[in-house]
Amino acid sequence: MTPGWFVDLHSHVAPSGDDGAQSMDEGAELCLAAARHGTRTLFATPHVGAHAEHDEEREALVAARVEELRDRTGLDLRLGWELTPIPELLDEDPRRYALEGLDVVLMEVPFTGSADLLVALAEHSEAAGLTPLVAHPERTEVVLERPSLAAELAERGWPLQVNSSSLLGRHGPARQALGWQLLRDGTATVVASDGHRATRPAQLDEAWELVHAELGPRSRRLFDGSAVGLHEPLEQSDRVLRAG
Repeated sequence: MTPGWFVDLHSHVAPSGDDGAQSMDEGAELCLAAARHGTRTLFATPHVGAHAEHDEEREALVAARVEELRDRTGLDLRLGWELTPIPELLDEDPRRYALEGLDVVLMEVPFTGSADLLVALAEHSEAAGLTPLVAHPERTEVVLERPSLAAELAERGWPLQVNSSSLLGRHGPARQALGWQLLRDGTATVVASDGHRATRPAQLDEAWELVHAELGPRSRRLFDGSAVGLHEPLEQSDRVLRAG
């Protein structure tokens, strides 16, 4: 199924020095495959954090690569960043990392250890007028050990994003079960791919089929960007599908 309306808020399709696409050709193939599988708008969100140092040179390079990939593929590709909470980010203006066209900044729950620094970074972002979008809590040690933490984050008005790959069981049964639980109870309001490479692609259609079969009409909002205020005309779908 390729409905041509998915909005994918989290991917690593732009070569940036992180663990995502390693070349422009690989990035272009990931983008074109995303379009073939129904994605209309895709956000390239390279890592920023302890394992992906960031400066103005890297920022300019990645921005240029996103523009080139957009031109090469015809996909509505937009730039954003995925913040791994580190103390240094608390001294920066988080608006430089916002998802293009949105007052939203993507940040991940640390895979191990406490979520305290995430909360501090989210509060810092809120103070700058941004909404924190919390990436893949279902894959993290602290939420797996205490699932109620996810609800606590969501209750603060911070939308939670589950990975499509988690829903498909590609990160193990515990993460799959938690991802589905977060969708069923409404704690998570976004599904995104977190696509990195051909073996972990930026594709949402397979997860959409399962989610729609179980959750019905309310599932669309999980995949169309409206949960974070993105409302784009669907006329772009034709251009995207031609790119595929």
